[in-house]
Parts: sequence; C-alpha cells; structure tokens
Amino acid sequence: DDFNKVQVRHVLRNNNERVDQLARLAISRKPGQLRSTIHLEIPSPSVTTECMAVGGDAPSWITPIRRYIIDGELPADPMKAKKIRTQAARYSIISDELYRRGFSTPLLKCIDNLQADYVMQEIHEGICGSHSGGRTLAAKVLRAGYYWPTLKGDCAEVVKKCVQCQKHGNLIHASAAELHSISSPWPFVLWGIDVLGPFPVAKGQVKFLLVAVDYFTKWIEAEPLACISVANVQKFVWKNMVTRFGIPYAIISDNGLQFTDKKFNSFLENLGIRHRFTSVEHPQSNGQAEAANKVILTELKKRLDSAKGAWADELPEVLWAYRCTPQSTTKETPFRLTYGADAMIPVEVGEPSFRRQHFQEEYNDSSLRAELDVLDEVREKTQVVAEVCKQRMTRRFNSNIKPRVFHEGDLVWRATGSARRNLSEGKLAANWDSPFRVRHALHNGAYKLEELSGKVIPWTWNSTHLKTYYS
Repeated sequence: DDFNKVQVRHVLRNNNERVDQLARLAISRKPGQLRSTIHLEIPSPSVTTECMAVGGDAPSWITPIRRYIIDGELPADPMKAKKIRTQAARYSIISDELYRRGFSTPLLKCIDNLQADYVMQEIHEGICGSHSGGRTLAAKVLRAGYYWPTLKGDCAEVVKKCVQCQKHGNLIHASAAELHSISSPWPFVLWGIDVLGPFPVAKGQVKFLLVAVDYFTKWIEAEPLACISVANVQKFVWKNMVTRFGIPYAIISDNGLQFTDKKFNSFLENLGIRHRFTSVEHPQSNGQAEAANKVILTELKKRLDSAKGAWADELPEVLWAYRCTPQSTTKETPFRLTYGADAMIPVEVGEPSFRRQHFQEEYNDSSLRAELDVLDEVREKTQVVAEVCKQRMTRRFNSNIKPRVFHEGDLVWRATGSARRNLSEGKLAANWDSPFRVRHALHNGAYKLEELSGKVIPWTWNSTHLKTYYS
C-alpha cells in the first residue's frame, strides 16, 4: 500500500555483488539441506561486554619432565617425584623441545597426544602411508624420530580402527565357532539336499546334478537335470525320496532360490516335512551333502578322463560303487544299512565268491529273514561307531578354532562372497562388506543381521564370515 509504482532497471553484475551472491546461494542449495548462512562483515563487535579468554594447552606427560629439567620442580607425591627423577636422566631440552635418548635413533622428539594422532595418521594413511600393521607403524614412527609413552598401543589401536584396513583385511579362514554335528536317529529320517554343477552339457541338455543323502545310512540319490527349477526339485523329492523311503522328518538345504520358493516349502509343509536352511555361504552346515558332492565329483573325474560329456551316463555306476563301499564313519555299506544285506557286485560273478558258489535257493529266504532280524542291532552298532567318529572329529576341529562371539547391537563386517563381489572392481574388490548390526544372536554361531538403516538382511550368517567393526 505504501508503493505507488515499481521500476525495474538492469544493473551489471559487477555493480550488484550482494544480490548476485544471494542468487548463487539459492541456485546451489539442494532440496532437504539446511538453509545457507549469509556471512556479513561488521565494522565492530556486536557484543560490548568485556570477556577474558581462559585456556591453553592442557598438561601432558611432557609437562612434569620439562618442569624438573628446567626448574627442578617435582610433584608433591614422593613416588611420582622419584619416578620423574629416574625418567629425566634419559631426556634433554634442545631448542625448547623435549627429546628422549633412544636406541633406534640418537634423539627422539617427545610429542603430546594431539601431535601423536597427526603423526600416526600421516604415516599410516598419508601420502607416503602404506596402511601397515601396528608393529610396523610403531617402528616407522620411531624411525621418523618421534616418541610418546603409549606409542606401541596407540599404533595398534589406530590400525585396528582404520576403515580401509578393516575393509580390505585378509579373510579369516579359522573357524569362529565350535563344531556341532548333526545326528539322525533312524534311516531316512533326515536328508541333506544340494545342487552340483554346472557340468559340461550331456545327452538331454543336462548340466546340473541334484543330490540328496541320508544322514544315517549315507545313501545317495542323484539325478541329472537340464535346469534347477522348483518343479524339478519338487519332483525329485517326491520320486527319489518320499515314494522310495517314506516321508522324512526334515530336509536340510542351502538358501538357493529353488529351495526357498514358497511353492516348494508349501509342498514340504503339506507332507509334514520340516525344512531347515544352512547359514549363507557356510556349506559346513550341510556337511553330509557336501561330502556326497565331493565323492561324486571325484569319481566322475576319474572315470571320464577326456570324455567329459558322458558324465550323466557314468552316474549310475558311480552311485552303485558308492552304495556298496563301507563308509569310514559307519564301517558299513549304505546298501546293507538300507536293505539288510550286501549287494552282489561284479567281482563276485567274475571270480565266484563263497556266497555265490554255495548259494542255495531254498535256504535264501530264511537267511535273509535272519539278517533282517539282526538289522536293528547292526544299525545301533553303526550309530555308536558314527557318534564316536563324530566326537573324535569334533575334538580335533575345536582345538583349532579362534572364537568370535557377537551380541545384539554389535557392529560387524561381513565377508564379501564371490557371488556378491563387484565384478567391475576385479582384484581390487574389498574382502569385507560395510558394517552391519547384529539383530539376533542365534545358536551354534549363527546370527541375524540388519543394515544400519534398520533394513533386515534375510537368512542367517555364521560367525566364520563375520568380524568386529572397530570405530
């Protein structure tokens, strides 16, 4: 209401610097940021009240030694005074700086905590820094000519808290948790299932192998597949496991998409089968299936030689050989623990064995019944032998562990698995993922993690693939 008219006039930028600065600040400000502060120079202080600045360098470990050398001043405490007199013999003042007579170099400059932080940071991660270990960093500090009483411990702490050293540190191969064996009380109660491959493409375009192993008898079922789909896995479980050996109590698998699918888990739930998942990138949780994979792969390599595409044709022979071989953990063959008698193998036909030479058909049924009557005893003995073997293996394994225990709320690094590495970074990719927070501490070294933002990381992670985050 106070203006009668408005006049717009062009003014050159050089003659209107104040408005130009305001325009630049408005353009450069990003949405969501705090408002920029406009700095204004004033000719005199805005506060007229007189004040006195109180401060100065805080006393450090250098102060009492300097006072004694320069002024002969000692602390009132006799013990502290005696300690200062003893220590001062190794120190001298040169150009108003305190130096210590050293063994690695003649004189070491004494510095306080603030100066020590700068020296360690510059030597460790400066222009000439090499991100060396704590002991090497301490040696380089001494070689450069600096000293303070807690040098060794401070250097170790700096290295331990260095983000780049933690992120690119070596992977920890020693186990962080004790070995916990999985036992099955009866045949075909507990199965482990896994995928092996890819193999060279064989007849029928098959290139994967779906493997299942019983934890009690060590009996293996395997089938070549062209693709590992949910339908194929479900069909395998129904045809090779359920209809042959009955409905199991539980199945152990990894976290592959074909095993975590809702349809597959609904299929198992309808049959009353419990589905247990292993920790991510921790195949030891399903060790029986991994051992079966190793046996099959080794035998196929030995049989195929150069004809790699014939692996699917050789698979039945490999499985037969395995089922007729006594296992080191049970001292019995999977075939006998399953059917109550050993299978007839080709060598007994080529060079007739005793049971083949003296075979009498009329007594065969009664002999088989007698074997079946004592089968339970054989299985119980086998279970005892297997438990003794597992205990022996557990003692050996646990003697080499380096425990790492975490609690809810702890920050941890997670090992970067090959599947989660950034391929564009190649050999320069970090060995550990940026820190996560422990959400739940489960049993047997398994943990649930979450991002710092609160987003939950799916599945469980074993402590072998985690390490403490230092900040």
